Amino acid sequence: MASTTPQKPFNIAIIGGGISGLALAIGLLQHDIPLTIYEAAHSFGEIGAGVALGPNAALAMQLLSPKIYAAFEKCKTANTEGKSKSWFTVRVGDARKADKDGNVEGDKKVGDALYDIEFGNDRGRGGVYRAHFLDELVKHIPEGVAKFGKKLSDMEVAEDGSGDVIVRFADGTQARHNAVIGCDGIKSASRAWMFGKNDPVTKPVFSGKYAYRGLIPMDQAVETLGDEVARNSQMFFGYGGHLLTFPIEKGRTMNGDMSVVAFNSCKEWKNENWVVTTTKEEMNAEYAAWGPHVQKIIHAMQKPDIWALFYHLPCSTYYKGRVCLLGDAAHATTPHQGAGAGMCLEDALIMSALLKEVKGVEDFERAFKAFDEVRRPRSQKNVVTSTQAGMLYDFEGEGTGDDLEKIEPEFKDRMKWIWNVDLEGEIEKAKGIYQTAKI
Repeated sequence: MASTTPQKPFNIAIIGGGISGLALAIGLLQHDIPLTIYEAAHSFGEIGAGVALGPNAALAMQLLSPKIYAAFEKCKTANTEGKSKSWFTVRVGDARKADKDGNVEGDKKVGDALYDIEFGNDRGRGGVYRAHFLDELVKHIPEGVAKFGKKLSDMEVAEDGSGDVIVRFADGTQARHNAVIGCDGIKSASRAWMFGKNDPVTKPVFSGKYAYRGLIPMDQAVETLGDEVARNSQMFFGYGGHLLTFPIEKGRTMNGDMSVVAFNSCKEWKNENWVVTTTKEEMNAEYAAWGPHVQKIIHAMQKPDIWALFYHLPCSTYYKGRVCLLGDAAHATTPHQGAGAGMCLEDALIMSALLKEVKGVEDFERAFKAFDEVRRPRSQKNVVTSTQAGMLYDFEGEGTGDDLEKIEPEFKDRMKWIWNVDLEGEIEKAKGIYQTAKI
């Protein structure tokens, strides 16, 4: 049934049609906000990899739109019932950590379960296949809302004093909107416009980590590792690297897959491409010193690709005039806390709640100011702490090194601020700032 509520007297451009842009669009459309999504590709599409969404992300989706949470529920794969509260079961995967008796801690061997990192709440969580999740979100975008083949090249504020923004695209076309929200990812042209192409905060920074990513058919994973290990999320610590596995359902097979992400450290990334192909022989050699669990996983991965991991340096603001950054365009991060996508969904929730309050174009900057004040500290904290988490898992943590007794309490405590956030409170805080802000 069509909405009988009048549309808002303004229009918004969303630059980028990934998960962030689509989630935001769905949230705004339910508030009768006119918008256009500009996507650089010729159709909606996400990189085919697995992503884990934690309790904060689940709550953000529930509050943002029932349609988004239903899409998540349709796509997600969670741990088995006995491990439903576990984010990861932690193990040591690197044989170099074992003593002369083959033990890594007490009587625990390489590959044995040490402890679980538990969520501590029942908001929901699960792994999704990015492309499948995106396909479900696209179903809720009305025809004509998205324009494809529109790669942002530049923006400018209209010279007529209206404050409108003119967006220019690489195909030579342009469009005019009352406000622009940049959801165009880590290589964001919106961010480059806001700070300048030569500003250090514009150029993504190599994190010192890269990852092999791939999938293993679940039937094969169960045969290789056993049912409990294959069907539940695992983290294997090691020297200069760590390995994650978690179950994921692609939508094409009954039993789904086990998603694998295997990390390594290096000082610099010299290739201009962030994703490069490699051989199984080279990948196997990287893990030659690891234990049998990890080696079985690595040997089962097919067609390995290497993904260099970059992030954004902290910036001083997420908005300029009537242009605001959201998601990875604002705070691209490493994946070591599994919170990057969740932060994007939180962004969409807060932005949607604020723009619902906007009555006219004169209110945009107050809304963007409130978004910036609420979202920037939390999302940039995730960037910093995620980098630290990667070092912790790789026995590189300051003050912890490879000391498992020190790593355990540090690890068990570090995710609470992410998962247990009061998002209803954050919405009210943002609205309060919006109501009192002076621009």
